[in-house]
Amino acid sequence: MSTKLSQDVSIGENLRILRKRAGYSQERAAAQLELMGISMSREIISQMESGHHNIRISVLLAFKQVYEVDSFDDFFVQQKKGGDR
Repeated sequence: MSTKLSQDVSIGENLRILRKRAGYSQERAAAQLELMGISMSREIISQMESGHHNIRISVLLAFKQVYEVDSFDDFFVQQKKGGDR
């Protein structure tokens, strides 16, 4: 008996909203990650935000710090585009 699993939740849109809320461009976010020892380009961040690139846990931890996110829930709970949840 096989069970079909639903597709995982994409957090790309939340990454974009949290980045903008923190006042970062994709270039600046990539530079901050680079300072933390995580090799990242603006193009990869764009692909993550559009759901076309998998996100490693180490990168998610770094985004949490760079974007000054209080809880990992902020990555997974649908964010409102206006800046409020």
